[in-house]
Parts: sequence; structure tokens; C-alpha cells
Amino acid sequence: MDFIERLQALSKKVSQVSDNLATEEATKNALVMPFLHSVLGYDVFDPNEVVPEFTADTGTKKGEKVDYALIKDGAVQILIECKKYSESLSTKHANQLFRYFSVTNARIAILTNGAQYQFYTDLDAPNKMDEKPFLTLDLEELDEHVVPEIKKLTKSSFDVDSVVDAAGELKYLNQIKKVLSEQFKEPEEDFVKFFTSRVYDGVQTTKVKSQFLEITTKALKQFLNDSINARLKSAIGGDVKDSVKIDVPEVSEGIIEEVSDKPKVDTTDEEIEGFNIVKAILRQKIEVQRVHSRDTQSYFGILLDDNNRKPICRLWFNTKQKYIGIFDESKTEVRHAIDSVDGIFNFSEQLQNTLSLYE
Repeated sequence: MDFIERLQALSKKVSQVSDNLATEEATKNALVMPFLHSVLGYDVFDPNEVVPEFTADTGTKKGEKVDYALIKDGAVQILIECKKYSESLSTKHANQLFRYFSVTNARIAILTNGAQYQFYTDLDAPNKMDEKPFLTLDLEELDEHVVPEIKKLTKSSFDVDSVVDAAGELKYLNQIKKVLSEQFKEPEEDFVKFFTSRVYDGVQTTKVKSQFLEITTKALKQFLNDSINARLKSAIGGDVKDSVKIDVPEVSEGIIEEVSDKPKVDTTDEEIEGFNIVKAILRQKIEVQRVHSRDTQSYFGILLDDNNRKPICRLWFNTKQKYIGIFDESKTEVRHAIDSVDGIFNFSEQLQNTLSLYE
């Protein structure tokens, strides 16, 4: 297997074993050691490459250990601190890493719970571990942009200077992406004000600000839809029509209380992208206008002719592990794990075959 296949295999393993990872040791054995061996390429059974329970006395702290140290060219290059799978990661869990970072040659530190891996270096102050990671890998939700950066950390490719040089850009790139994601979901006043000032010359009164908050929210959602359609057009080499539009309906004060107790169904951008991919696949067999969607709290359903008795598939995107549910000849749903929305393309034949159940 090549690098990405090994990473994907470990990603699938997380969901298979997660229910039995109640301790830190179980997490190390099931996920962390395979990551060091299969993904990064270190021999976990060779103490010249991987040192478990690595000790480096620091000042008044004696005998404290960090879980692993990775050795290359006879020197410690990477320090690793592990937590159990169910534990959320934060820098308060990395006290040993902070201390050891300053007394070893290591320039890279990893904090992990087996599923998430946070990578740190010393960008802010020399020989002092940063408080924020420059890179985060989530095996339960692989990001295609992160994969090439992880490959640079493998034993065969590792060059500490190159990694640290790239870390500066990665750190701020990821933080900006996070801010943009938050603003796309719930634009803040300053964010809206920036766009308003570019298109509106009048005084930004309270009423104007309220109006442009709604306009900006709609514009951001439509921009995402346009980007998804452009990506699909590039993927299938044709026009993509009938895209799903996310509307922000106007709700009068008189009916707010009436609808407030109803279950909230939030259609996500990934569900919309998945719907467009399914339509792109099926348009080779039927008119795309026959493909409809119905979102629920649990899953995003895709139907033929807007008929509940003609389900094509279901997108289960409300958990970290994504699934696509496809119906067999007996109309029984079978779920398949996918690493990303693009994984839907791997089931093109099954999706097209589903149409024969109703034709």
C-alpha cells in the first residue's frame, strides 16, 4: 500500500476499535503504535528508532516520562505524549512535552488520543514549544490538504528544517481557515461591516446592519453552492444544474413561538455537496430533475421522483465517521463508511443500479 492507503486503512480502524479503547495503553497499542509504524515508517520494536517511556530529567523534575521519542541519526527528533481515545486534547495534557522540549534536540512534539494528532514546534520562541499546534490530523475526518504535510514527517522524508519552515505558514493558514469557517456559519458584526462598506455608501444604521447581516449570510451560502457546482462541473466534465439552494426565510415575529418547539433540521454544506455528487452520478441514467432530497435530523435522504417509497441512498453525515446508505434488491439499507464526501464517487455503479429497483 502507498502512503495515503495506509493512512486511510488506519482511519477505518478507528471506528472499528474505538468502543474498546477505555485506557491509554489500549489506545497506544491499537492506534498510536500503528500510526508510528505504518504511517510514519518507524520500527516500533527497535529502541534505536522508537523509545517508549522516554526519560529526560528537567531541573527539579526527576524521573518523569514522555510516552515516546522518535530517533533519527542518533538524536531525538520527535516527542509524543498520548492520552486515551475518549479524552479531548488540550495543552494542559502536554506538561511533559513542554518541559522536555526545552532539554532535548527535538523540534517537533505530538499530542494525541489515537484519533487526533496535534503537531507542535517552536515558532513563537526558540527552544520553547508553542501553545498552539501548527498542524492537526484527524483520522476520523481526514483532510486531503493535511495528508501531504504528514508525509513530510515520515522517517524517509523527515527533514526537520524543512518541516519547521513550513510550519509557520501552516499554523496561520489553519487558524485563518477556522476563523473563516466560523464566520461562514455565523457572521460577526465586523465581518458583515467589511462587506457592507464595499457595496453600500450610506450610513450603516441599526436597520441597515440587520438587513446586511441577512444579505451577507445568504451570499456566503450561495457562494458555497457555486463553489460546489464548479467543483462538480470540473469532476464530471459537464454542466451542473438544479443545485440545492439554502434559503434563509424571513420569519415574522408572530410565528416565532409557533415554530420554536419543532425539531431543528440543519442541512449542512457537506450534505448539499453529497446531493450534487449523487445527482451528477445519476444524470448519466435519468433526468436529474427526478432526483430529490429530504433532510431529517438523523440523515439526508435522496429519493427518486420525490417518493419515499423510492429511496436512492441516505447520507449519514452527522457524526465524525461519514456513511452512505445504499439500498439492495430487497430495499434493505446497507451503510458504507466513507472518508470524505468524494468517497461517494466510489459507489457510482451501486447508485445507478438502485434505479433499476423502480424502473
